[in-house]
Amino acid sequence: MKTYDEFFHYNRKWVASRKASDPDFFVKLSEGQYPRFLYIGCCDSRVPAEEVTGAKPGELFVHRNIANLVHPSDPNAMAVIEFAVSQLQVKHIVVCGHYLCGGIKASMEPRVGGALDPWLDHIRNVAELHSGELKHIPDEEQRYHKLVEINVEAQCRNVADIPVVRDSFRTRKYPRVHGWVFDIRNGELIDLKFKP
Repeated sequence: MKTYDEFFHYNRKWVASRKASDPDFFVKLSEGQYPRFLYIGCCDSRVPAEEVTGAKPGELFVHRNIANLVHPSDPNAMAVIEFAVSQLQVKHIVVCGHYLCGGIKASMEPRVGGALDPWLDHIRNVAELHSGELKHIPDEEQRYHKLVEINVEAQCRNVADIPVVRDSFRTRKYPRVHGWVFDIRNGELIDLKFKP
């Protein structure tokens, strides 16, 4: 685990390496961003969006929060999506959850109070809507992983229902909405083949 000062040491090495391989790298980077993808993921430190996708700087516009939620009552997520669609004109919006998600796990446990509970209630509502399907999974770990997938699909539906996304798709045929799950246990991305 890096210490505070090591982050700056690493940064200086990264800058030198980038300049050595492409002297104009930062000049080009400063000219603007034109990502084709908005990536909405969990803020879990084990799921770095750029690293698991191999994206370079400028290829992903990223929004992260606990359990990759997209809810109309979250002004941050709504502002990110509106900016990505109307200003950046992204072609794809990816909602990426992950197995072994602490937010999903916490939503399966009793409420404890505090700021986290209202956030997790969004997941609890998704679980309640799919309780018939979930209760037929006897193994708790499999039920947990299924809820990760169901939550991703629910958030994809939330994204697809946002007026700016819906209107853009109707007039321009983009952005397309995708649901992915990252399997922390083996590093693989799984495409859930979301269909709105």
